[in-house]
This record gives sequence, C-alpha cells and structure tokens, in this order.
Amino acid sequence: MAINMNIQELLVIGDSDLFVHHVQGEWATKNSMILPYLHHVHELRKRSTKIEFRHVPRIQNEFADALVTLSSMIQHPDKNFIDPIPVKIHNQPAYCALVEEETDGKPLFHDIKEYLAKGEYS
Repeated sequence: MAINMNIQELLVIGDSDLFVHHVQGEWATKNSMILPYLHHVHELRKRSTKIEFRHVPRIQNEFADALVTLSSMIQHPDKNFIDPIPVKIHNQPAYCALVEEETDGKPLFHDIKEYLAKGEYS
C-alpha cells in the first residue's frame, strides 16, 4: 500500500522482534517463511527516501491486540481478501483503562461477538 501511495517516509512499528531485527540487517534469516516479507521490505526501501523500523512488545501494543481480536471475528466469503477497516487517530486520549472488570467472567468483547454471530444485542 505504501508503494502504491508513493509514500516516501515511513515509520513501521512491529511487535515481531525477529522480523524487525531481520529487516534492519542485524540478524540473518534461516526461516524461508519470512523471505517474501523481507523481499517486500527491500522493494519498499528502494522506493522510499526514509524508512525506519521499531519494535514494540505486544504487551505494550493494545491497538495491535484489538485489531487481532477484530480480525479473528471477521468472516469473509473470499478468504484471501478482507475489506479495509478505516482507522482514525485522535489527539485526545481514550479512557478505556477506566472500564471496570466484567462481573460475569466473560471477556469484554463477548457481547460484540454474540451480536455479530446472532444479529441481535442481548
């Protein structure tokens, strides 16, 4: 997407320490599964004036965890394509840390998952 949009400067934040070290050239790869990703990164580097990679541990990346949770609940008829999810970045903090623990023992997303499965809100 960055190549198609002709983005010249890019900051990539990832939670895979292994991948970040590979793309920075600090580690050599023996895993053939990662080679296609490294190839795309090298193509991106050729077309960018500045690209930086940073590792953020998953425990500190609540946004990535939320996207992983959402993606695990989406069923799409074409398994090779998922419609883009528009994401807006706001300058004001979200007060999600103030949400109290569920008393029924079910995860916070349980009601949303039930709604998506049944089409009705309990």
